[in-house]
Amino acid sequence: MRSTKLESVREPSGGGVFGWWGRSRTFLAQVRNELERVTWPTWKEVQATTFVVILTSIMFGIYLWGIDLVLDRLARALFQAFGV
Repeated sequence: MRSTKLESVREPSGGGVFGWWGRSRTFLAQVRNELERVTWPTWKEVQATTFVVILTSIMFGIYLWGIDLVLDRLARALFQAFGV
């Protein structure tokens, strides 16, 4: 694994009016460098993780719906017991 040294983007004198241009170029060069190292997922990986997310969302939705039903019936029973 190669090590990269981050260069300082601050200039000691404040950079003046056009100092932002040099800092912007340095920033964009670093962004480009990072994007070259990104490992993008394959189409099958995207499909698999999407399926897992949808399935998990459905399972949590059913679970929370069940909890809501139980708490609703419990609250109704308490209200009826105390005549509210």
